[in-house]
Amino acid sequence: MGRTLQNTMVNLGLQNACDEAIYQLGLDLEELEEIEEDAGLGNGGLGRLAACFLDSMATLGLAAYGYGIRYEFGIFNQKIVNGWQVEEADDWLRYGNPWEKARPEYMLPVHFYGRVEHTPTGVKWLDTQVVLAMPYDTPVPGYRNNTVNTMRLWSAKAPNDFKLQDFNVGDYIEAVLDRNLAENISRVLYPNDNFFEGKELRLKQEYFVVAATLQDIIRRFKSSKFGCRDPVRTCFETFPDKVAIQLNDTHPALSIPELMRILVDVEKVDWDKAWEITKKTCAYTNHTVLPEALERWPVSMFEKLLPRHLDIIYAINQRHLDHVAALFPGDVDRLRRMSVIEEGDCKRINMAHLCVIGSHAVNGVARIHSEIVKQSVFKDFYELEPEKFQNKTNGITPRRWLLLCNPGLADAIVEKIGEDFLTDLSQLKKLLPLINDEAFIRDVAKVKQENKLKFSAFLEREYKVRINPSSMFDVHVKRIHEYKRQLLNCLHVVTLYNRIKKEPAKAFVPRTVMIGGKAAPGYHMAKMIIKLVTSIGDVVNHDPVVGDRLKVIFLENYRVSLAEKVIPAADLSQQISTAGTEASGTGNMKFMLNGALTIGTMDGANVEMAEEAGAENLFIFGLRVEDVEALDQKGYNAREYYDRLPELRQAVDQISSGFFSPKDPDCFKDVVNMLMYHDRFKVFADYEAYMQCQARVDQLYRSPKEWTKKVIRNIACSGKFSSDRTITEYARDIWGVEPSDLQIPPPNIPKD
Repeated sequence: MGRTLQNTMVNLGLQNACDEAIYQLGLDLEELEEIEEDAGLGNGGLGRLAACFLDSMATLGLAAYGYGIRYEFGIFNQKIVNGWQVEEADDWLRYGNPWEKARPEYMLPVHFYGRVEHTPTGVKWLDTQVVLAMPYDTPVPGYRNNTVNTMRLWSAKAPNDFKLQDFNVGDYIEAVLDRNLAENISRVLYPNDNFFEGKELRLKQEYFVVAATLQDIIRRFKSSKFGCRDPVRTCFETFPDKVAIQLNDTHPALSIPELMRILVDVEKVDWDKAWEITKKTCAYTNHTVLPEALERWPVSMFEKLLPRHLDIIYAINQRHLDHVAALFPGDVDRLRRMSVIEEGDCKRINMAHLCVIGSHAVNGVARIHSEIVKQSVFKDFYELEPEKFQNKTNGITPRRWLLLCNPGLADAIVEKIGEDFLTDLSQLKKLLPLINDEAFIRDVAKVKQENKLKFSAFLEREYKVRINPSSMFDVHVKRIHEYKRQLLNCLHVVTLYNRIKKEPAKAFVPRTVMIGGKAAPGYHMAKMIIKLVTSIGDVVNHDPVVGDRLKVIFLENYRVSLAEKVIPAADLSQQISTAGTEASGTGNMKFMLNGALTIGTMDGANVEMAEEAGAENLFIFGLRVEDVEALDQKGYNAREYYDRLPELRQAVDQISSGFFSPKDPDCFKDVVNMLMYHDRFKVFADYEAYMQCQARVDQLYRSPKEWTKKVIRNIACSGKFSSDRTITEYARDIWGVEPSDLQIPPPNIPKD
């Protein structure tokens, strides 16, 4: 979620008033804002997308709740020590959280373990361990419409009788200390992005948020009148008309068996009816096609932790497979591929399959991604129910990602087209006639230069590095992952360095290359990539021959509040994943809206950005999805490129020989070995095209006016990438609700 203070002022239209009031008190609002801790309750793009969605749902007047876990420790703080990432606990609640309100009156029990008994009156889940879920509500204000929605986060509390009954009085101290076991559920966020770690505590977290949330939803459904005269609703027929549950990836997939359990075991709805209700209520968004990211839980773990849910999943799967078998008689292989249960040395539950079967809609998050979902990941399911599959291209909120973080640019735009674009970003198209407007070109360039000066001053304060504010700010910020190819960027930097050393008298376009992002603590290669970036920086930044023509900076502890500073200052946005691996990307959209040009592959939402702005207004390079597939068929051989491209060979040899790590010459052996012999993401295959594309970037940057014209075109064509558009599509195509732009009158105006 990042920080809340400035966002709340912006959405309530109070920023100027607060600024003035704080100034009267002799304080500086910006200094005050810097004191607030980021709420880092998620990993990378997935969690940030949810935050943008909450802003848009409130702004569109949808009665929507965001549910999650109130982690005591969010994504770790990253420190760089001797060039290595070191993790520090993110104790963001240390000084309290003024934005949350505890709601103990809505505390709910969540059950774990136990056993299942089949009785004449139905199935019972008995002898369970109970953990209480305490809700904390954070207000989510819409943009100037007096709508405030709720983000409800659950915190785990041990019940007062926790374990005490099992002990004699002598074990009282132990018993009280054991309460931590229950409360550990909401202690810490698992910091893996695009990687599945099958830990029991993580499964507990997933069930915890689902069980508490579904009870909350059903309580609200039962007690609201909706024109019905019963004091309490007992019939669930209308449940899907009143409730839509959007599963943000497979992490809340247990919503499907949990809703079935409540309907069948507790509310005594018959199975087929319950299944119909569940399917109509749930919808699933897929966020990744990387196989290592897909959740596949061991059956043995389920059996112990959630025995009733395992029964229900088996029953769902049996009916599903009977259906498939009837349609494709004798096709045993299809049954194996489509089963929720994967047989093997360790039987596993494929959560994505469960989501597809149990939802009425399945969507990817960019057009190219949604096609890959249909043609590979869920091909069999698409053949079975093609009408289920949709695309919903991701978006970002223009309030935080333009108005809040880049007021200078927002003002320049408002001056030309008014401020309606803030709730209808497609109106940015009105800037197209201004592409050749001398005054507007000057304004946009001036705003960028001011943002760069401000960020340069920040870097000098934080990192004690002097950077050339007229250099090109070349920015690559996102989670550190092999598929995002920070290594390709490194090879470009090393090659640039070698060219400067070779011809020191030649005129080069000065660049400040900034790379930032966190590596999952257990991801060795990602941590090596950070060390490589910092090591290259140590050599390049201290070479007097290079001077201020090239600087390499690793941005420490990349997070929302740092993104809000760096994105408005960027000239070049790096979006260089191997085609077919980045589901969408949303950083790409933030840079586009803030006047950076994109260098990128035809992957994720880059494809649609190129379509909106014209491919000639982005720097597109490299293999397409088809080329990657063809190369896989043929067999990717990295040595081919190494042997053929002298500049690539020189760069790789330098990294390998310890040129960048003189104190530990073997430091990067693992990295080079991976690149040469088992690189799934084909870094070398795109090197040549990337270098040529970067040369085109340099060439355009030499003509500031032509550069700025492209910038204006990009901004003017970024309207599609508002999360308001995304949410409007979810509302109409999946949830069956209409957004409303009606403003609720403020409380000081009497109702008629």
